[in-house]
Amino acid sequence: MKAVRYVLIAIVALIVLAVAAVAIAMAVINPNDYKPQIEQAVEKQTNLDLILEGDIGWSFIPLGLELNNVEATLDGDRLVALDRLVAQVDFWSLIAMSPQVDTFVLDGLDARLVVNEQGVGNWTRIMPEPASGDQQAAGDTSGQPPEAAGQPAEPSGNAEPLNFNVENVQISNAQVHYTDKTTGQAVTLEDFTVNASDITLGSEFPLEIRFRVATAKPVFEVDGTINARLAANEALNEFAVSGLNAVFDMTGEPFGGKSVTAKLAGSATANLEDETATLSDFTASLANLSLNTSLNVKGFGDKPALDGTLAIDEFSLKTLLDNLGQPAIETRDPDVLTALAFSTGIGGPAGKIELSDLSLKLDNTSFTGSGSYTLANSGVVFNLQGDKLNADRYLPPKAETADAETATAAAENKTTSGPESDLLPLETLRTLLLDIDVGLGQLIVSNLTINEIKASTTAKNGLLKVDEFSGKLYEGSFGANVTIDARTDTPKWTVGSDVSNVQTLPLLTDLAELTMLSGGANIKINATTTGNRLSALRSNADGQITFNLAEGEFRELNLTRMACQGIALANQEQLSTTDWGTTTPFNDMRGTLDINGNVLNNTSLVAALAGMKLEGNGTVDMAQSLLNYELGLRIVGEIHRDKACRVTEYVKNAVIPVECRGNFSENPAKLCSFDGSRFRDTLTTMAKNAAKAKVEEKVDEAKAKAEEKVKEKLQDELGDKLKGLFK
Repeated sequence: MKAVRYVLIAIVALIVLAVAAVAIAMAVINPNDYKPQIEQAVEKQTNLDLILEGDIGWSFIPLGLELNNVEATLDGDRLVALDRLVAQVDFWSLIAMSPQVDTFVLDGLDARLVVNEQGVGNWTRIMPEPASGDQQAAGDTSGQPPEAAGQPAEPSGNAEPLNFNVENVQISNAQVHYTDKTTGQAVTLEDFTVNASDITLGSEFPLEIRFRVATAKPVFEVDGTINARLAANEALNEFAVSGLNAVFDMTGEPFGGKSVTAKLAGSATANLEDETATLSDFTASLANLSLNTSLNVKGFGDKPALDGTLAIDEFSLKTLLDNLGQPAIETRDPDVLTALAFSTGIGGPAGKIELSDLSLKLDNTSFTGSGSYTLANSGVVFNLQGDKLNADRYLPPKAETADAETATAAAENKTTSGPESDLLPLETLRTLLLDIDVGLGQLIVSNLTINEIKASTTAKNGLLKVDEFSGKLYEGSFGANVTIDARTDTPKWTVGSDVSNVQTLPLLTDLAELTMLSGGANIKINATTTGNRLSALRSNADGQITFNLAEGEFRELNLTRMACQGIALANQEQLSTTDWGTTTPFNDMRGTLDINGNVLNNTSLVAALAGMKLEGNGTVDMAQSLLNYELGLRIVGEIHRDKACRVTEYVKNAVIPVECRGNFSENPAKLCSFDGSRFRDTLTTMAKNAAKAKVEEKVDEAKAKAEEKVKEKLQDELGDKLKGLFK
C-alpha cells in the first residue's frame, strides 16, 4: 500500500510540476516575439500572406489565446481579417478529461469571397498546387486500411456520450462579402451577431442571432433577428427548439421597394433515432398572411405518418399583394379576394397524407370536403362541396368600347402572328393519378346561372376522364362527359353531351344579351377530335349534333311578313298591314348538324309555323363565324288576315324563299331576309299551279257543257217517247 501511495504522490507531483512549468513558460515567454516565424510558416504552407498586426496574448487560468488585428491576403487582396479572437478553455476541465470552453469571442470578422471571370473562387487557391508526384501519392490508397483510404470507420457501439460545455459564445460585427464576376451578383452578410451561453448537452440554452443580408441582383435586403432556446442530448440524436421568435424585415426590388415583415414562432423537436418530429403551436406570417400548425411526424423515410392540423387565417389577397409590392388584381367586383381562409386536419397511415374536415373560404363562397395524397404513386383524391360562387365577380373589369376594340384587335393579331402553343402538358398528364369530385350548389359564369353542379374527374396512365359534368339551368338540365387519351403525342378527344329542355330565351339573354330565340332546347352532341392545339382540334372535329325546340318562337324575326311579301307579289297586290310584330311562333323545330372540322352542315332543318312549314339546310363556319342558310316557308294554309296575303289554290304548297347569311357574331337579327333571287322558282311553281287550276277549270266547264247537252238530249228523247205513249 505504501508503494501505491508513493506512486500517486509522484504522479501528482509530476502534474504539479508540469502545471508550474506551463505557468512559468506562459509568464516568461512573450508570443509576440514569434510573430515573424508564425507569418513565415503560414506563407510557406499556403498562398496566403499573414499579417499579425495586433498583440497576441495567452492566459493560464483559464487556458486561452487572444489574437488582435489579424489579416490574411491572397495575391494582394484581403481574403479574411478579424479585429479580435479570444478562445479560452477551463484548465481544470482538461485535467478532469471533461473539456469546457470558457469563452469564445470573435469580433470584426471580414471575409471576402470572389469568383473571377473564369468561374474560379479565390478560396480554392489558398493551398498551393501539389506536385504531380504528390498528387499520385495522394491518390494511391491501395495499401491503406479502409479508414485511411477515406472510408468512414464504423461507429463503436460502446462510444461514450459527448460531454461538451461552453460557458459563453460571442460573435459580433462579422461580415462576409461574396462577389461573382461571371454573373454580376454580389451578396453581403453583415452585422452578424451570435450570443449564446451555458451551452451544455442535455440542457436548454439561449441563442440570439442578428444579421443583415443584401444582394445586388435583384436589389434585396433582409434584417433578421432570431431568439430561441435550443437543446441537444449528449448522443446528438435528439434536438429541440422552444420559444422560437424570428423576425425578418425585408425590402427591395422583389417587393417593389416596400418593406415586408416575415415572422416565425413556436416550438419543434426531432429525434433522429426514433425518426419522430413535432411542431407545436408553430406560426409563420408574411405581411398579413398567417399560417399556424401543430404537427407530429413519425418516420423520416419515404413513408412518413403525419398527424395534426394546418390553418391559414382569413386574409385579403388584394391587401397581401399590395403589402408585397405586387401588381393589383383588377376585378369587376372590387370587394372580392378580400376574405380567404383555409383549414384542415392532417392524418393518414404511413406514406399517405390525408386531409380531413377541410374548409376553404373564398369571400362569400365556402367549400368543405376531404382529400389525400399517396407518396408512393403521387395519387391525389379530393372531394369538395361548395355552396355558391359568382365567377363573374372575379373577371377583369369591362373595358371601354374603344379600349375593348383595341384589345380585341391586339389579341387577334397575337393569335394570328404568334406561334400556337400546346394545350396540354402531355408528359405531366401521363404521370397524373387523380380522382376528384366537386359539387357546387350554384355557379354564375358569363352571366349564366347554373345550379346543382356535379363534376367527377379521373386520370391514370395518360387517360383523363370527366365522367360526369352535370347541372341544372333555366328550367332544364345538362350532362356531359369528356375523355382525353394522352397516351400518344396526338391526344384523342371524345365529347358527349345531353341538354334537356333548357329555355333558350333567358339563357341567350343572360349569356350574350340576345333575344332572337325562345323555346325549350333539347340537344345531343357526340363528337371526336385529335390534336393538342386549338387549330388541330377544330380541323379534326367529327361527329353529330341533333336538336329540337318545342313550342318556341323566333324573336326580332317575322317570317310571316316575309311569306306574305312573296304571296302579295304572286297575287300582284300590295300588303296593307303595317304592324307585323317582331316574332314568329313555331312548334317542334328540329334538325341535325354534321360536324366536319370547322364547318357544321345542317341538311334537315324543319319547323311547324302557323299556316307554314319551315324547311331548309345550310352551313355554319365556326372558324369564320359565318352562317349560310337557305330556308323555305312552304305554304300549307292561311297565314295572315291581310287580303293581299290570301292563300289561293295556286299559292298553296308553294315555297317562299328566305336566306340567312352573314357573321352571326355581329348582328344576328339582320341575318335573315326574303330571298328574291330564289323567288323565280316560287313564281314558276305558282304559275304551274295557276295553269293547272285553269286547265282543271276548263275541263270542268267542258264537262258541265257536255253533261248539259246530254241532259237536254235525254229530255228531248224521253219527251217524244212519252208523247207517243199517251196518244
